[in-house]
Amino acid sequence: MYVVRPAAAAAAAFLGLTLTVLCGTAAASAPSPGPAAPSAGPGPMGLGGPVVYAHRGASAYAPENTLEAVDLARGLGFDWVENDVQRTRDGELVVIHDDTLTRTTDVEEVFPDREPWRVRDFTAAEIARLDAGSWFADGRYTGARVPTLREYLDRVRLNQQRLLLEIKKPELYPGIEEDTLEVLDEAGWLEERRVADRLVVQSFSADSVSVVHDLRPDLVTAFLGTPAVADLPRYAEFTDRINPLHTTISADWVAAVHRLRGAHGRVMEVDTWIVDDAATARKVQDMGVDGIITNAPDVVREAVGGF
Repeated sequence: MYVVRPAAAAAAAFLGLTLTVLCGTAAASAPSPGPAAPSAGPGPMGLGGPVVYAHRGASAYAPENTLEAVDLARGLGFDWVENDVQRTRDGELVVIHDDTLTRTTDVEEVFPDREPWRVRDFTAAEIARLDAGSWFADGRYTGARVPTLREYLDRVRLNQQRLLLEIKKPELYPGIEEDTLEVLDEAGWLEERRVADRLVVQSFSADSVSVVHDLRPDLVTAFLGTPAVADLPRYAEFTDRINPLHTTISADWVAAVHRLRGAHGRVMEVDTWIVDDAATARKVQDMGVDGIITNAPDVVREAVGGF
């Protein structure tokens, strides 16, 4: 069982580059840890620019939500990766964005009679058989798999990266908040040091975020959306960040979020998504956002000097 532990500040370092990145690709095998290199880590705005989050890993260059995308993000030098969590028929948590398997795997070929191919209708063993890489680009990632959450957590931890974890469509999976915390605990992600500054749990469901906050008040949480300014104080009761779509915000809205203190008594933050081009990255930086979630983290870092 997971237990509530107090939050505490912790220093963090992540590894230097150990993957050779060439023409937007990287080795797909697990990287060796190598020597640790200093990292700025997340901090206030103005200290190196917004934090850059590799959305579903470096998903502009490798198949999303795979271990290969995580490794490529590390190879490009990115500390934070984002992922999506859903649940299989037999209760295993897996890392995949859609609630169906059709877009990012070969499920229609492997299981042609299982339409509509929903994640929740397949066992973990069945999903492990699927190819989650052949659809991407020129097929150079053929053979990539849909990882379980535990496999994903272990790889991110090996890479000494940080994790922005999204509980996807919790209305489809009653109790997924407890399940997610259970796996996080088993994998060592609810240790005090990681809870302090290496993990954020987010969702489009305010109810789901509130449940996570109630179960683990020490965890940093984020709500995905753009609440009206008048409603922001209600969200501040159970979350620390508001993470909106970039087309829905303004400098005034970001400032309104920053005027509030969140569930842990700190100034609330804004991490916006999905920003993949330099012009938009600079635009949201000028609005004062704290972080930028992107499929192309190298493009955003070049534009805004983020870390």
